[in-house]
Amino acid sequence: MCGRNSLFAPQETLEARFDAEVVADGGYTPQYNIAPGDRQAVITGDSPDEIDQHHWGLVPSWADGPEDGIINARAETANEKSVFESAWESRPCLVLSSGFYEWQTRAGGSAQPYRVHRADDPVFAMAGLWDRWENKGESLECVTILTTEPNDLMDPLHHRMPVVLPADAESEWLHAGPKARAGLCRPYPDGDLSAYEISTRVNDPTNDDPGVIEPLNHEQSQLDQFSSG
Repeated sequence: MCGRNSLFAPQETLEARFDAEVVADGGYTPQYNIAPGDRQAVITGDSPDEIDQHHWGLVPSWADGPEDGIINARAETANEKSVFESAWESRPCLVLSSGFYEWQTRAGGSAQPYRVHRADDPVFAMAGLWDRWENKGESLECVTILTTEPNDLMDPLHHRMPVVLPADAESEWLHAGPKARAGLCRPYPDGDLSAYEISTRVNDPTNDDPGVIEPLNHEQSQLDQFSSG
């Protein structure tokens, strides 16, 4: 799954990387600890030259409020679920990221957080679906992140991972039809991602500062130096 995200590349880097302009209300603020219910930076197929912000958690049309939002959708079955059907057909988006977080369960039930990122790219895109929830005059644009099977890097951490898109597939994700987009929902190549241990400060979403991404200060902090147990 993907239950925590970050986006802290400088605005000029972000806009140049995606050839898009920040239009979100309030502008752009770097975020090191984006939690469900927060605002996520997105680029939609409807407005591919704009970087906006949507509520993280796709809210079903029948839901009472934003607290019922669904933060992840399985790419393999999203087209079969009524809650995602319309979004899958016509509302793809990119969810921008400087790195996401995952927790590895270890002996005794403890959970060690890791930061997963691209060492050669300060920002990348995950595949998402967006929708608009309306209820009693209230309207909310919301987003969910698609997940797929883990690659070899992610497998010791979790049985799912977000659909990270190669840069040359981002435009196709936004503009292709559902069948072509389904073909893009696959594990990201291992060699382009890195992971390292961070402190449990990330567990508290009010900790939103550069200290969240600092590696743990011990000799073994890279994922491949640990077993999956």
